[in-house]
Amino acid sequence: MKEINRILTVYDQIDLSQRKVALATVVFVEGSAYRRPGARMLVTDDGRWEGAISGGCLEGDALRKARQIMMDGKPCVVRYYTMDDDANSLGIGLGCNGIIDVFIEPIDPTNLRNPITLLHEFSQHRDRRVIATVCQATPTTDIREGSRFVLTNQPTDSIPDWIQQNVELVFQTGKPLTTTIPVNDGSVDVFIERIDPGIELVIFGAGYDTIPLTRLATEIGRTVTVTEDCIAHLSPKRFPPAACVLHADAEAVTDKIQFTDRTAAVLMSHNYKYDLAVLTRLLTTDVPYIVVLGPRKRYEKMQADWIKRGKCFHPLA
Repeated sequence: MKEINRILTVYDQIDLSQRKVALATVVFVEGSAYRRPGARMLVTDDGRWEGAISGGCLEGDALRKARQIMMDGKPCVVRYYTMDDDANSLGIGLGCNGIIDVFIEPIDPTNLRNPITLLHEFSQHRDRRVIATVCQATPTTDIREGSRFVLTNQPTDSIPDWIQQNVELVFQTGKPLTTTIPVNDGSVDVFIERIDPGIELVIFGAGYDTIPLTRLATEIGRTVTVTEDCIAHLSPKRFPPAACVLHADAEAVTDKIQFTDRTAAVLMSHNYKYDLAVLTRLLTTDVPYIVVLGPRKRYEKMQADWIKRGKCFHPLA
């Protein structure tokens, strides 16, 4: 998710009236490789790139090929053999012991189904979705290379019958799939991947120890929300990396914040009553990961308070 967001940020800064852009995506790996299917690299025709498709050994060659693809306007699958330590076709002995297919495609900003636009939609909606990309197709299929089909489990989804089963399988398992499918007396090579929203970290408490946690969580790609019931502590200037700084009473947190199975919560307000009220609310949600800062005895006191109130919650580990 962090790589996708960074690619989108860089893309939005490019003057598309002056520059051409291509996207390189790892679509198949056999054996060992530094990056797995779904790794991406954005390339411009002036030699800049963002993201990575390897540990640094393939980027230079991919950049050269991307320039030609941007000139031709046609996508292409490039296969890299890295089985031989002594192979020097790319200027270095790779020694990764793998085969890597990279799909390089020019980006047409006027095409509303181009991959960058689809990634923008994903980033905005932050939902779980499957994207199927046609990498190669024989002429009889009448399917254009670079075509994409998106499954979000919404009524508006439109997935062709010939790929429906594979797309649903990837949606369920989360494992990327590269396969060849017979279509109209021909065949289509398609890369299918599920992309999940990143972990959202909600920090309850806005003390000084929240500042470094916010910074570190953001650096590893987490989307951070900082919330507390004391508005005086919630100056956005104290938490510039945070996506959201929210004032909310403990009783209102589940109404003002959306919690999912991709949410992690950290309670570190140093206010026992506030933490108790928040935790009582969180335990009624689907949040899979909750951290309470403080000694074990503090949590045991919370459990005793729940028993007095007639509440029964499964204890935290």
